[in-house]
Amino acid sequence: RVAEAGYPVLRFDRRGIGDSTGTNQGFESTAEDIAAAASAFRSAGVTRIVAYGNCDAATALAFFHAQAKVDALLLANPWSIESTDDLPPAAAIRSHYAQRLKDPKEWLRLIRGGVNIAKVIKGLSKASKKQSQAPQSLAARLGAALASGPPTTILLANGDNTAIAFADAFKGAAFEAARARVQLETLDSDSHSFASIEDKNWLFERVLAALA
Repeated sequence: RVAEAGYPVLRFDRRGIGDSTGTNQGFESTAEDIAAAASAFRSAGVTRIVAYGNCDAATALAFFHAQAKVDALLLANPWSIESTDDLPPAAAIRSHYAQRLKDPKEWLRLIRGGVNIAKVIKGLSKASKKQSQAPQSLAARLGAALASGPPTTILLANGDNTAIAFADAFKGAAFEAARARVQLETLDSDSHSFASIEDKNWLFERVLAALA
C-alpha cells in the first residue's frame, strides 16, 4: 500500500528471521544489518529514509539509526522488557487485573473456585515489581537512544502487553529527555501487529504522515 501511494519501499528481516538466512543473534546484534539495508536502499537513488519497525525491531532502530543515517523513525510497540520468566510484563499484569476487578463475572468466578489462585499470586507478585531503569537497563538505554535520535513517532496499541510495558517505562526518569522529543500516538487495540482492517488503516495513515 505504501508503494502504491508513490513511495519507494524496502522491507527486510534481520539475519535468521523471516526471509533472511543466517543465525539470529538477537535484536541487539543488528547494527550491521540495518546499515546494510539503508545503504542498499540509497544505492537505488533514495535520499531520505524513514525507518519503521515493530517490537524489538523498533528498539533496534532506536539503538542503531545513527550508523544507518536514518532520517526519521516510526516505532511501533517498542520492546523495553528484560524478562526473566514466561509471565507478561508487570505493567501488563497490573492493567489486566485492574480490568478484571471491574467485571462482576470475574468476582463470581473467584467465589465459585474458577480462578487459579496460585497463578494469581504469582502474577500479583510480579505485578508489584517496577521495571528497572538502572543506567545499563534496556529501558534506560532505550530512553537515551530516543533522546538523541532523529524525528521519532512512537505508535502504541494500548491493549498490547509490549506497548503497556513501554508506556509504563516511558513515564519514568529514564525517558525524561525523550518525552520532549518524541511524538506518541495511541490506538485503542490489543493487536501487537495491527492485524484488523481498522488497525491496518490507522497504521497506514501514520506511515504516510511520517513520509510526507
